[in-house]
Amino acid sequence: MKIAIIKIVGSIDASKDEKRTLDLLRLRKKNVCVLVDKKPEILGMIEKIKRYVCAGEIDNDVFKLLIEKRGKSAGKNMPINISSDKIIDWINKFREGKAKFEDLGIKPFFRLHPPIGGFRKSMKVFWPTGVLGWQGKEINVLIKRMI
Repeated sequence: MKIAIIKIVGSIDASKDEKRTLDLLRLRKKNVCVLVDKKPEILGMIEKIKRYVCAGEIDNDVFKLLIEKRGKSAGKNMPINISSDKIIDWINKFREGKAKFEDLGIKPFFRLHPPIGGFRKSMKVFWPTGVLGWQGKEINVLIKRMI
């Protein structure tokens, strides 16, 4: 299972540990998405930086759309020209852990636009109800709006 993590809030007030965790996950700027394995270590990192990011499980359709629209080549910051069949085969291997981003020749992070229609509003009550934290399958809707 792969998890998409998107940095939503800037890290100007973050502690050293939070900044280091964001850097280890390659989340250096706002509106950047990375894809990682669902491991206890990664879930602990997400728990540490949940004030700055949203995370959830990504679907194959959204994964393919993300690579086609926002994937950049590793050498230059150019769009990639790869067939849909090759992308689908690579996604299946990537989900099994047998492929890496370098095999496809793209950068391991995706720069996204701010979401069309804005973020979901956050209510300041006993618990936050905004877009930050663990989103589960709802992150697919957010990624589609940000592509």
